[in-house]
Amino acid sequence: MRNTRPRNTVRIVRLMRAAAGSINAIDPAGSAIPSSPVIAAASPLPALPWRLSCAAPVFAMPLIALTAASRGSRLPRALRATKRAAGTLCVAAAAIVAPHGPSLAQTRGGTLNFIVTPEPTTLVDFATTAVNVLKVSPKVIEGLLDYGFDLKPKPSLATSWEVSDDARRYVFHLRRGVKWHDGQPLTAADVAYSLATLRRYHPRAKTTFANLASVATPDPYTVVLTLSKPAPYLINAFSATETPILPKHVYDGRDPLTHPANNAPIGTGPFRFVKWVRGNYIEYARNDDYWDKGKPWLDRLFVKIIDDPAARVAALESGSADLAGDTPVPLSELARLKANPKLALDTRGYEFQAGVARIEFNLDHPVLRNLKVRQAIASALDREVIRKVIYYGYATPIVSPIIPGNRYYDPAPNPYPFDLAHANALLDEAGYPRKADGTRFALVADALPIGDIPARTAAYVKSALARAGIAVTVRTQDLPAYLKRVYTDRDFDFSINGMSNLFDPVVGVARLYTTDGFRPGVPFTNGSRYRNPEVDRLFAQAAEQTDERERKATFVRIQRIVERDLPDINLVAPQYVTVASRAVHGHTVSPDGVGASFADLWLQR
Repeated sequence: MRNTRPRNTVRIVRLMRAAAGSINAIDPAGSAIPSSPVIAAASPLPALPWRLSCAAPVFAMPLIALTAASRGSRLPRALRATKRAAGTLCVAAAAIVAPHGPSLAQTRGGTLNFIVTPEPTTLVDFATTAVNVLKVSPKVIEGLLDYGFDLKPKPSLATSWEVSDDARRYVFHLRRGVKWHDGQPLTAADVAYSLATLRRYHPRAKTTFANLASVATPDPYTVVLTLSKPAPYLINAFSATETPILPKHVYDGRDPLTHPANNAPIGTGPFRFVKWVRGNYIEYARNDDYWDKGKPWLDRLFVKIIDDPAARVAALESGSADLAGDTPVPLSELARLKANPKLALDTRGYEFQAGVARIEFNLDHPVLRNLKVRQAIASALDREVIRKVIYYGYATPIVSPIIPGNRYYDPAPNPYPFDLAHANALLDEAGYPRKADGTRFALVADALPIGDIPARTAAYVKSALARAGIAVTVRTQDLPAYLKRVYTDRDFDFSINGMSNLFDPVVGVARLYTTDGFRPGVPFTNGSRYRNPEVDRLFAQAAEQTDERERKATFVRIQRIVERDLPDINLVAPQYVTVASRAVHGHTVSPDGVGASFADLWLQR
């Protein structure tokens, strides 16, 4: 049995500057729903209609510091302890957002104006993976664990945890004295209820907790998870954005999907919900009874809904907004904002969200089911042009569905490098000669209608494929129509979208390529209808492998098969950017970035 116990630490403040830019154009999110214009914490709420969506999507850490000690374990020897202190391990890292000298002391008070767009459909994330919801929910609703930039777990509502040697038993010890915002105590019953609710309603929980056989609560502060099979990725699944802990006494006995608390949340987090003025802002106030004494530093938090990109730029430049994430401005504006002495760009905080921009083929299409045609399309595309012209350099060319920063990434060379002559030769071999008008056949491209990047990518693809004799029409539509066309009706030729890797390829990547990932009506799954029994077997194998070398070899094999079969073409791994006032510190202290709780965020005065 192995017991890891962090040493007590002292506060370290290290603030450094760097310059970076990034993009997140693959950010599927829910749209606003009509309701009364103002929702206050004490007001009755209308039933909430839900539409689930799945998110598509390096480096600043202004300051992290706490002092704490872990408590002893009373568990059997059969368990391998991975104890963690009841606080945050002191870490110092390079930062982009701190130009004011080598050392600054946190100051209490002030109001943060934080841009989120589009307007969330709900303020609690147990039944959605929409990125806009994930930015607001953790301010109120917390998870069992937090994570460092190395993706290693850290204490939150759980102060310590153990994993058995066979990786089939997880034991979490809850923090004592934590209260919900209505004054009730947090107990193990809340965790058990939350896990049951997530497994029923969360888009990814059926995969994440597929091996969860039982949840036991032997006492009010202990939760025991028993798995039917090992799940080596599971320890990374307990963040507030992935496994939010809900108050059982609030939700139990009512339909959680239509519960009023979804629009006026009650949590354990550093901020209490105050009111929601639809189409304008969401207001939060400091939780004076927060378990992490002395935090949060802020008095108030306003989430501003600003849909117009130009208005977001103006708000950040004028100071009426202090912070915005997920590349909140057009890429063409990044250089100017980067040069603004009052603003700073930060590319850290997207480690859980990072993903791949891609072309997804409908393999039921009579032309696109021909592998040589797909190979020709891949050979006709210049990823360097996409990186430079479409992404302004804020992307890395890629052929794998797993991003370069992931430990399972395979850096094998592109099997279909840009070669227009080869593309034309492949189309001739496939039996599609040029006709009198110079074209071979026609296709329709459907671009994900989030931001302008997918549409700009579609325009480039249209131009590039025309040189190979493929006539492409780009179809425009709103997000609901796009999702229905691609994932329900399957009335499409190829789609341009993006998918995030999430915290493990078994959860983030397998859904795109396994046979059971083909789920008509469920967005951001296996829309191509790709089927390969070997890929199915390898993903199932990786889901249980605990040896890291063997697991990496399995994922490398998967990547090479997928790159050979070409159910999609992975184009680039975009960077993401946060824009912040230089007076804002501590906004990015975890891989969830601005989706974290903001307990550590403070304003320099």
